[in-house]
Amino acid sequence: MSFVIFNTFNIINAQSINVKQDEKFEQLLAEKRKINASITNNNRFKIQIFNGTNEIAKKELITFKRENKNYDATIIFNTPTYKVIVGNFKTRIEAEKSLTIIKKKYPNAILIKPNK
Repeated sequence: MSFVIFNTFNIINAQSINVKQDEKFEQLLAEKRKINASITNNNRFKIQIFNGTNEIAKKELITFKRENKNYDATIIFNTPTYKVIVGNFKTRIEAEKSLTIIKKKYPNAILIKPNK
C-alpha cells in the first residue's frame, strides 16, 4: 500500500511545469485588455468590416489602415472569431455616412451600436 502512495506522489510531482513569462508580455497583455474593453464598452458607434480568423483579420486590418488613414481601426477577439472594428463615431448619422463609404469596399460591413 505504501508503494502505491509513494509512486503516485512521484508521478504527480514529476508533472509540475515551470513557465517563465517576460514581464513586458504581461504588461502589454494588460494594456491590450484595457484598450479592447474601452473600445467595445463606450457610447460610440463603430463599423465592423470583418469577422473570421486571426490571420485574415490581421491582413484586413493592415489593408484597411493603409487605404483609410482617417479612421481608427483595431481587432477585437470575441470567442471564437476575430473582428475588425473601424471608427469611433459620436452620432449614428456620422457612422451611417461612413458606413455607406466603407460598404463600397467592404459590402458586408455592419454598424455596431454602443452598449448602454
